[in-house]
Amino acid sequence: MELTRFLITILFELFLMVVILRVWLQAARADFYNPMSQFVVKITNPLVLPLRKLIPTVGVWDLASVVLALLVSFGKYVALSAALGYPFIWPDLALLGVLGAISQFLQLLFWIVIIRALLSWFSQGYNPMQAILIQLTEPFLAPIRRILPPIGGLDLSVLVLVIGIQALRILIGV
Repeated sequence: MELTRFLITILFELFLMVVILRVWLQAARADFYNPMSQFVVKITNPLVLPLRKLIPTVGVWDLASVVLALLVSFGKYVALSAALGYPFIWPDLALLGVLGAISQFLQLLFWIVIIRALLSWFSQGYNPMQAILIQLTEPFLAPIRRILPPIGGLDLSVLVLVIGIQALRILIGV
């Protein structure tokens, strides 16, 4: 049973991360021609493009991708319930799907911020991967920097954001 739970969880969460990245890349107006952006678009296009015919884009939000992320998150809990023999309680599964997608976004944000911080210590010049990480995380770090400027050359905004992310994940509880 644990193997089944693990495999279902990992498959759904990996794809969910890619779909969330698509939403996030578009909302952040990240470089579309970056290799990471191209990977995300190619992986998700088979499911996003048919949904786009039904669900429009509103501003920077690709609602078709948002709906796909929620469906994938919901699908994970449905598949887990079916595989593990839990009863289907639809309102609970729908709520778990929404909270699971939010939690997955927070987890992805956490790791991208950590990777960006680590890369900043070692990078030498322009790197396309670091550029995309900056485009994704700067909207979250810049407001913190306005309140808490660097102290002695040390940028504490990453620490504050990581603590905030973890607090939100604890509050969500998924």
